[in-house]
Amino acid sequence: MTGEEIFSRYCPLVQDYIYANGWRELRPVQIAAGDVLFGTEDNLILSSDTASGKTEAAFFPIITDLTENPSSSVGVLYIAPLKSLINDQFQRLDALLFDSGLPVFHWHGDVAQSHKNKMLDDPKGVLQITPESLESMLINRGADIIRIFGGLRYVIIDEIHTLMSADRGNQVICQLDRLERIIGFSPRRIGLSATIGDMESAKRWLRGNSRRDVRAPVTSGGKSKIKLALQHFYIQDKTTDSGENPAESPEKKVSVDAGYEYIYDCSRTQKSIIFSNSREETEYICATMHQLCALRGDNDIFFIHHGNLSASIREEAEDRLKSDLPCVACATVTMELGIDIGRLERVVQLGSPSKVSSFLQRLGRSGRRDAPPEMFMVFREENPLPDTPLPQLIPWDMLRGIAVIQLYIDEKFVEPQYVKKLPVSLLFQQTLSVLASSGALTPKSLAERVLSLSPFADVEKEDYRSLLVHMIKKDYLALCDDGTLIVGLAGEKLLKSFKFYAVFKDSEDYSVKSGSDEIGTISSPVPVGDRFALAGRVWEVEELDLARKLIFVHSVPGKMEISWPGDYGEVHTKVLLKMFEILCSDRDFPYLKENARKRLAAARRVAENAKIKSDRLISLGGSTKCLFPWLGTRSFSTLVRILKKHSGELGIRSVEHNGCYYITFKSERDCADLSAQISSLLNDDIDTMSLVGKGELPISEKYDACVEPNLLRKAFAIDRLRTDELTFL
Repeated sequence: MTGEEIFSRYCPLVQDYIYANGWRELRPVQIAAGDVLFGTEDNLILSSDTASGKTEAAFFPIITDLTENPSSSVGVLYIAPLKSLINDQFQRLDALLFDSGLPVFHWHGDVAQSHKNKMLDDPKGVLQITPESLESMLINRGADIIRIFGGLRYVIIDEIHTLMSADRGNQVICQLDRLERIIGFSPRRIGLSATIGDMESAKRWLRGNSRRDVRAPVTSGGKSKIKLALQHFYIQDKTTDSGENPAESPEKKVSVDAGYEYIYDCSRTQKSIIFSNSREETEYICATMHQLCALRGDNDIFFIHHGNLSASIREEAEDRLKSDLPCVACATVTMELGIDIGRLERVVQLGSPSKVSSFLQRLGRSGRRDAPPEMFMVFREENPLPDTPLPQLIPWDMLRGIAVIQLYIDEKFVEPQYVKKLPVSLLFQQTLSVLASSGALTPKSLAERVLSLSPFADVEKEDYRSLLVHMIKKDYLALCDDGTLIVGLAGEKLLKSFKFYAVFKDSEDYSVKSGSDEIGTISSPVPVGDRFALAGRVWEVEELDLARKLIFVHSVPGKMEISWPGDYGEVHTKVLLKMFEILCSDRDFPYLKENARKRLAAARRVAENAKIKSDRLISLGGSTKCLFPWLGTRSFSTLVRILKKHSGELGIRSVEHNGCYYITFKSERDCADLSAQISSLLNDDIDTMSLVGKGELPISEKYDACVEPNLLRKAFAIDRLRTDELTFL
């Protein structure tokens, strides 16, 4: 269908909306979506650049369908990974559908029960929901599911690239499979994303048990022009807490290093986001920006946004970005996704994103309204001392930043999404969820219901049997006299908590309050009188209410660091190989600023002198050896385990590693002989199960500790270890 044909097919409401926004023609993604949704009955994946109009592209045909043929229940189920994304889309859709008669409801933990009751009283229109709230609905409102969703036509899953590789994404597919089993048919599924690395894998994931084909039209080849600058600084000052406001006590002012001042100068002249890779880094950079504002006497336009902040503080940053007022937001991944923040002019990235997909998502936050996207990537590191070991003379994070950029520029590479074959933590959770929503079931019936969910297609029946036996032993399940299974006492204890609905790890967070203001949460209590950082400020503890997990505080001047536990993501082997290529070549990169060019040149001299290009294993002096595998996270972890397992026959000891960049160990053997033996070892068939200790409990997901140990070790060997990339060594 042509753009004109699709526009004429839209209902008058949609046509009026397009006219009101001054659009002269439909965007490519809107034409592609209309062609599939009007012309077929297939599922759909819309993958195109950030701000290309994916949401409108999906909803325009859907609104047309629902206004012409009203649904008997909720007509559209919109699932998103973040509350903030749902809140943003709720406002956009509510405005679009104001005159349509189609209500829009949002449903998550921060939504008032009165709003939810309106949907329950008369379910229709659009329901926007998180995976956790949908899980709760399937468990606790089982008898009401057909009334709520009996006429469901469309399921939209936003930002699917963030879900596919995680248990949370497989949880969504389980939920849709279960929902379709209850209502007896398959609504059309629509996945939205700006960065999908392996489209065939994405199609299989979205299809699940749906009886529909999945179409994924190509609508964009990426931004034709981007603006990049990469700069490097050595850290000039280690002070982390002045304890005083420098504007009030200039004699005690902190010397802010050049890297932070560069970030300040790059960001404050434009409407910007400063991205960091962790919450603690975001807190510290925001506090430093506040401090610089005070030192220079500038208006403070810096705001903060991450998952441990209260909704009101996050919304303050979002609203300021959407306004015409000057604003810089210091943020984590929570602003990487598709919140509409209007015209953002620049992105500043502190350190390297771990993935090409993350780089693209963050870059795409800027350059809206037809301007080219723009990113400044800034790196800071300690100035090496004369006795610094050779591997630490290489700026690994900066190399990774260049590699991530070049993989996109040179190859348009985006990491493929890895979907687990044996997601045992999710298997445990869904077993309890299915049984809780169904009542008593025989083991055979329970197995049929759970193993028929598409994310568990590779789970062997014997493995599931061992899981059920273990769950009975631990009282998560109870075996009745008639041979049926019900939820056991330990299982009921888990189900009683709202935290059960989430499959990602949650900490025992403590809520922080200043007067009547909700500030956010921290993972552990702080003694009365001590201080900590949150929301870009420093707080002193006034009172602790450990029973209710409340911390009462007041604001004090200064800045501090705070630490949250966290996993910063998996790095793909192609990133490491590109780093190796960059380090060992003389290629120039036009976006490198002077400091960064000098730092790369210095690193290349180190690599050349050490013969890193030709030798993967080098001597660091004495008995210390260093191996540079150039492998991604899973393959690197596998190699470390192999070296430790065979350390005796290899004659090595004290095996240590840094990230997935290099491995050091002690050995008196010659590097050439040792390299040959390691290569021979890696060329043999390697059973990954043999690399997992018999007493090891490799817990990484939320419910792993509840899983039968042998099954947990098997899942780790299958999904966390990888041998197919080792032979090139």
